[in-house]
Amino acid sequence: MKRPDGRDPTSLRPVEMVTGFHRNAEGSVLYRAGGTAVLCTASIDASVPEFLRGKGKGWLTAEYQMHPRANPPRREARDGRGKAPSGRTQEIQRLIGRALRAAVDLDLLGEQTIALDCDVLEADGGTRTASITGAFVALALALASPKGRALIARPVLRDQLAATSVGHLEEGHALDLCYREDSSARVDLNVVATRSGAIVEVQGTAEGEAVPRRDLDLMIDLGLAGIAELCTIQRRVIAAAGVELEPLFQAGRFQP
Repeated sequence: MKRPDGRDPTSLRPVEMVTGFHRNAEGSVLYRAGGTAVLCTASIDASVPEFLRGKGKGWLTAEYQMHPRANPPRREARDGRGKAPSGRTQEIQRLIGRALRAAVDLDLLGEQTIALDCDVLEADGGTRTASITGAFVALALALASPKGRALIARPVLRDQLAATSVGHLEEGHALDLCYREDSSARVDLNVVATRSGAIVEVQGTAEGEAVPRRDLDLMIDLGLAGIAELCTIQRRVIAAAGVELEPLFQAGRFQP
């Protein structure tokens, strides 16, 4: 299979993460996957939404935004500036929030809110999966920060997670699609899963003709292999930032 950037079908795009990119946030990472770049920050606030007050339980929420020059032509305006966020923006930020809540035991968080902000600076496909993968790193760094340790007394992470895309192209299945592949794929499948291979969410639609179940199973397997590789990269980046991941996990859940 000939891909636009020369990768083989089972290869991720080159991943680069710069931690501490945003100095004001408790955790931050500039995440690059090929031509896609997302700034992910995690902030911890000692309060919860009204519906959780007095229940001793925490919350995690996410916001997603595209920079006006994330794509070659400038967008007319940012979401929220004179108009409501688009349906796509709302759908993606809900996905990011759901995904990361699967990694955190909210009952142990206490009445704290973790806010994840994912700002897409450059878009070449896979912005939602890049946001989820980068947001986990920002989350771990925030939990290990002085403020995180002061407000959150117990380990709250259930598992490590990441996300990637898989495409059903004319020539076969391919991992981690760039925009050219995404825009022409017969099926574009987004997979969110833990390091142990447990699935958090799968999003996918056949564009036209339906695909056999066997193809879907093969695509998920390919996505899980990519997620395992991304989790290894996450761990290496977090360690390079001087953070020990093991103490952030609930007892018995850390897997070296």
